[in-house]
Amino acid sequence: MENHEGKLADLLVHNGLKRTLPRLKVLDILSNRDSATSQPFLEKVMGSDVDRVTLYRILQTFEQKGIIHRILDGHGTANYALCSPNCSQHEHHDEHLHFNCSNCQRVYCLDTVRIPKFKTPQGFSVENISLTASGICSNCSEKSN
Repeated sequence: MENHEGKLADLLVHNGLKRTLPRLKVLDILSNRDSATSQPFLEKVMGSDVDRVTLYRILQTFEQKGIIHRILDGHGTANYALCSPNCSQHEHHDEHLHFNCSNCQRVYCLDTVRIPKFKTPQGFSVENISLTASGICSNCSEKSN
């Protein structure tokens, strides 16, 4: 476990951020989940360890630094997941399919399903790419069998 905590602390230092307990806790929660996580869920799990404004600032900073990326669920709620190690403050490389489960409401990053590269018409500049599918996730499928 100490090695895991060390990697999270190193991630903060690598991105020029101070190693604070709230930042480390947010990273720990995100890294231990198999689906994206909403701010309300983080608020609930963290309890009195962090207030809503501080948590919002942490998520905003992590997104700007390329540590996490934001995915909207089927209700328009922002969810967050760790970025790939290739992401940085200047470039995100999270061009993968996001899956919204209509049963459990969880949002999954399907990293193995890549969004194909495409060429836009002259004068168009892509700033963000998002591809979302919805249906029943494997966990919910297994429970119904």
